[in-house]
Amino acid sequence: MKQFLRIFRFEFTYYLKNKIFLGVTLALVALIGVVMCLPRIMENIGDDEPSGEDARPLMLVWAEGEVDPAAIGEAFATAFPEYRVEMTEEGGEALTDRVESGDAECAFALQGLTEFTYYVYDLTLYDACPAIASGLLTELYRTAVMLQSGMSAEQVQALAQFVPQGSTELLGQDQAQNYLYTYLMLMALYMVILLYGQMVATNVASEKSSRAMELLITSVRPTTMMFGKVIASCLAGLTQLVAIFGSALVFYRMNASYFADNEMIRSLFNIPPALLGYMLLFFVLGFFLYAFLFGAIGSTASKLEDINTSTMPLMFLFIIAFLVVMFSMSAGDVNNVAMVICSFIPFTSPMAMFTRLAMTNVPIYEVVISVALLAGSVVGVGVLAAKIYRVGVLLYGTQPRLSAILKAIRRA
Repeated sequence: MKQFLRIFRFEFTYYLKNKIFLGVTLALVALIGVVMCLPRIMENIGDDEPSGEDARPLMLVWAEGEVDPAAIGEAFATAFPEYRVEMTEEGGEALTDRVESGDAECAFALQGLTEFTYYVYDLTLYDACPAIASGLLTELYRTAVMLQSGMSAEQVQALAQFVPQGSTELLGQDQAQNYLYTYLMLMALYMVILLYGQMVATNVASEKSSRAMELLITSVRPTTMMFGKVIASCLAGLTQLVAIFGSALVFYRMNASYFADNEMIRSLFNIPPALLGYMLLFFVLGFFLYAFLFGAIGSTASKLEDINTSTMPLMFLFIIAFLVVMFSMSAGDVNNVAMVICSFIPFTSPMAMFTRLAMTNVPIYEVVISVALLAGSVVGVGVLAAKIYRVGVLLYGTQPRLSAILKAIRRA
């Protein structure tokens, strides 16, 4: 136990003293702080600037045909509160010139209530103005037709304001609400495994270049060496994640009032405790599994430059598992055959089973089987990785073949 604690302390201290580790952590914490405090900063900066309608971008509206310009202007001003809507009598080139010159953000040219042209200089991915205008003109056209058919203004207004009453009774999981949690956990697991897995493999390969490793590996049990390294790297990764996400939570609490209307941000910082527990469980087990494999592969590398080539098959396996989960999430079907199978394969279950737990109902026996298989695989792979580590660090020169490693393990 003393040897394990000594190795664990040494490895964990190495991560905490690593300038890159500290720099990345502090940079991310600072970036999150700026992003979460941005509404407060913008409010303070904007105190000395003119506010009101003049601060909003200008939207021009030109209409022809049998339409009421005043009614059109009022309707567009209501539909686009973030714009300063202005009716204009100049259409054609005069309208486009004002948009091209930057005098107006965008413009609409209406040919009655049945056709329009939208002018904008740069069309962004999230520009919903054409869709909003289409819905608005559809409503105005239907109102005009109903008035022409003899309906009274009161009847038209009552018909337009009618909204069917409906309610949703949630019996399982809300996929839309939990999508963000799941996505962030998968990205965190993806980045941490690739980053720290490579660091474990690189550290082992670097130590192998020192002949002092021959004395160390013969005086310390290989399982103690391997488990000490992997647990230290896992704790370092968790420390970094806690620092990053913990600071995000602190900054959110400081600026919660500025995100009161942002449902996505509010839901992100209200993760259910049960889901958070599953997240930590699968994160830790998945990290251990891949870190052991990265450590074993690093011990078989003949030189440091061979690490990327040696770990490529393992990285491909992990990336394939990640893509299967992401495609299933995008399709909205996380209970397809591929996901169910991946939920019980230890190399893919950390992501697949957690995704199913977060976005749908999973029978408890499936969760127990998945966790048991994953935990058993972690122990088994850890012991096997320790044996490979003991043999691999003593092999120098050419890249050792798999058959030679297996023979050395059986002899050990």
